[in-house]
Amino acid sequence: MDLKTLIRNIPDFPKPGIMFRDITTLLNHPEGLRYTIDTLTEKCQQAGFKPDHIVGMESRGFLFGVPLAYQLNAGFIPVRKPGKLPAAVHTIEYELEYGTDTLEIHQDAIAAHHKVIIVDDLIATGGTAKATAELLQKIGCEVLGFAFIIELVDLAGRQKLPDLPVITLVQY
Repeated sequence: MDLKTLIRNIPDFPKPGIMFRDITTLLNHPEGLRYTIDTLTEKCQQAGFKPDHIVGMESRGFLFGVPLAYQLNAGFIPVRKPGKLPAAVHTIEYELEYGTDTLEIHQDAIAAHHKVIIVDDLIATGGTAKATAELLQKIGCEVLGFAFIIELVDLAGRQKLPDLPVITLVQY
């Protein structure tokens, strides 16, 4: 299945010069969604990943992370923006192109030495995925690899990540 035919391109969003890759059309397509989750699952299994947890970043990482966790018989852990999690959190601040951002994970969500796969819908510059990996490694987790639906190759986000397997289904 050609997933690119199910991903809508929206020019000049959120600002001029940006080509936004909209996955809502993929999510709305039953066969495409099933194919996406099944293919992610197969690629994770082929890579030999045996995770304790799937970690998904807010918010689109949740959409793909939960069914992937189900398929791999793993738990799911959300990584969120500040102020969204109600209990004590581990926090990481990371650099953006202009400024900084912060991610949080519940302190009791995961223990040291747990094995995880980090999942999101898209890798662009790699900053969020890199920060998530650093946060998990700071806790003492073993990051097995990363899984994304879309990779924007020209932004070279993959090069910012730790030297671990990176699974992508569609490249632009």
